[in-house]
Amino acid sequence: MESNLYLGLVHHPIYDKRGEVVATAVTNFDIHDIARCARTFGLKGFYIITPLESQIQLVQRIIHHWAEGPGAVYNPTRKESLSLVRVSRTIEEVSREISDLWQRRVKRVATGASHYPKSIGFGTLRELLEDRNTPFLILFGTGWGLTHEVKDSSDYVLAPIEGVGYNHLSVRSAVAIILDRLLGDRISSSE
Repeated sequence: MESNLYLGLVHHPIYDKRGEVVATAVTNFDIHDIARCARTFGLKGFYIITPLESQIQLVQRIIHHWAEGPGAVYNPTRKESLSLVRVSRTIEEVSREISDLWQRRVKRVATGASHYPKSIGFGTLRELLEDRNTPFLILFGTGWGLTHEVKDSSDYVLAPIEGVGYNHLSVRSAVAIILDRLLGDRISSSE
C-alpha cells in the first residue's frame, strides 16, 4: 500500500536545556539510522530541517557519499535508505513541498517527550493515517524538543512515549518506537 507519511527531523526552532530557541547540529547517526527506519516502514520521505548553510552542506555531502560516491558501491542498502533524505531550511518549506506534490494540504503531527494539551494517542493517529488521500508529516525535535509554537501550529500533537519514569530517549529511538507503533505489524508473531 502506498504510504502517505513523511518524517521531519527539526534542528530549528527547538529548545536548548535553558529553554532558549536554538539551532542544533546535524549528526551523522541521526541521518543514517532515521533513514533506515523510514525505509523499513515505507515512508515517502525523510526531511532534515535546518536553516544553517554549513549543516545543509554537511547533509548533502553525506548523502552524496552514500548515494553516488564510494559509499554507494560499498553499501548499496544504505544508498537505498538515504534516497529518502531531503534537506530543507524550514518546516514551512517542507509543508509546501509535500502539499504541492499531493495537491492537498499536509497534516503536521508534532512529537515530544512530555504531555501537551489536546494530544492524541497512537491509535487515533493510526486511524487518521488510513486516509490515503491526505499526506502527513511527523515532526521530531532535536535538542530539548520542538518549540511550543511548532506544536501549536501543528494539526496534531502525538502523546509521548510512556516509559517507567525515565523519559529521555534519543530521537533515533523515539522515531523507531513511534513508527513501529503506527505502522508495525499489529499481529503477534506467535499467532
